Amino acid sequence: MDPLTKTWGLLVGLTLATTLLAGFEGAAAGLGILGLAFLKARLILGRFLQLAAAPGWLAVFAVPVGVWLLLIGVGYAIVLR
Repeated sequence: MDPLTKTWGLLVGLTLATTLLAGFEGAAAGLGILGLAFLKARLILGRFLQLAAAPGWLAVFAVPVGVWLLLIGVGYAIVLR
């Protein structure tokens, strides 16, 4: 099977998992959704945009996305308290 087709399948699965988590309340569900968003972003950056083949560039894009999602998660957890 083509690697891009596998990646697409993974993205569909992660999207379904996100949809399932959206039905729950609480910080754990919110943080889980943000974690799944990071995995989806990493797949898109690394495989569709082929940044995994360019040394260092995947981290240049993935780290800021991860930091941003982490800040959103911390803010979300603070608001829920």
